[in-house]
Amino acid sequence: MSKILSVFAILCVGLSVLMGSSYGAASNDEQQEILDSSAQALNPVVQWNRTLLVIVRTPKAQPATIHPTRSFAIMHAAIYDAVNAIDGTHKPYLVRLTGVSRFASQDAAADAAAHAVLVALYPNFQTTLDTQLQQLLAQIPEGADKAEGVRIGQTVADRILTLRSNDGSDSAPIPFIFGTAPGDYQSTPPNFPKQPQFTHWSHVTPFALERANQFRPGPPPALTSDTYTDVFNVVKSLGIAGSTNATPDQALTGRFWNGAIQNYWNEITQTAAVAHNLTTAQNARLFAQLNVALADDVIAFYDAKYTYNFWRPVTAIREAATDGNPETLPDPNWLPEVGNTTPDPAYPGAHAVISASGASVLISFFRGNHFDFTVTSEVLPGIDRSFTSFSAAAEEATLSRIFAGVHFRSDLTTGQRLGRQVADFVVDNFFTSIHGRDDSDDR
Repeated sequence: MSKILSVFAILCVGLSVLMGSSYGAASNDEQQEILDSSAQALNPVVQWNRTLLVIVRTPKAQPATIHPTRSFAIMHAAIYDAVNAIDGTHKPYLVRLTGVSRFASQDAAADAAAHAVLVALYPNFQTTLDTQLQQLLAQIPEGADKAEGVRIGQTVADRILTLRSNDGSDSAPIPFIFGTAPGDYQSTPPNFPKQPQFTHWSHVTPFALERANQFRPGPPPALTSDTYTDVFNVVKSLGIAGSTNATPDQALTGRFWNGAIQNYWNEITQTAAVAHNLTTAQNARLFAQLNVALADDVIAFYDAKYTYNFWRPVTAIREAATDGNPETLPDPNWLPEVGNTTPDPAYPGAHAVISASGASVLISFFRGNHFDFTVTSEVLPGIDRSFTSFSAAAEEATLSRIFAGVHFRSDLTTGQRLGRQVADFVVDNFFTSIHGRDDSDDR
């Protein structure tokens, strides 16, 4: 913790950096969705997580060069440090307050912290966020405890925003030159982006990791290896658009998970939190663990992606005649099941990293893997899939990238290992109990 604090101690740029840009405004429907959510009888930590999901799903609300996992990590870190300042059972993440009343309202602290962060990061939503804050605070009895909770939340949010204001996230993406050698990442058809995304993201200050390359994996398999031959032929067969070898359920799985994977895992965590009737302090810790891990997952996998610059299946299959491997045959017209390929290198796979990390956090927090739940798709309205464990959902989300036609299996196995390493580091070193035991033991 001291290392992280010493890094952040040199950061001196004020909140004006965060508030100086204006992004897309929410439509009336999206603003109403936020207010409808706050009217439901849910824990405030879950409420604000839902609110941020609405915001990042609003077209143009999220700046294109800032990864949304940063916003989730900042908001939930602020909620955690604010609530924990009152609860006092776990070690602070970044902000330690003294002289805090143990009777201050934890809900008010969570509300004020989340509101302050979101207004700073998404100023075009301020009117709606102000209204939501008032709705939620109205549910808390008036008095000194409520006022103290609000003060704590605002204080913590301001400090964490300041500490993150010069973290490198607002830097311009680094211009990328596509390679031409076999195995090099190239612009992918049919969307052919001129530049890949988040080329600068490995330079963002991690939330927990000591450095972006702390768990950098080794290189992808050689193009002439048996491993590459196997993973190439599997995705070529199962991931092609309209595949006759993939089952209908496999093709559906490829499309079902084809959204922002961190959003799925935040919703899975909401479902688990509500089902277990977590307290505000427990929710604050759970969502902070999850979203700090996910934010560092993204920093870590972009470090690896732009270290190895490995080609995507659509390029590999179309250009297989150049790879020096007689067991990989080209198909110049091959396209993936989901149409467009995400514009960044293949290795390691983002879905694999984030899903393994998310499942690891949840299994650790709830001290078990078994949980019956349903997941809805961000991109296929009205379709859902059911699971009996966190790991089962993580495995399906990971394998879906083969059925989608956008990843090799080797991208995914490496990604799973990276995600578990990041999650274990966060769980072992941050948000830990000051008493040598975990508050989840009480459930």
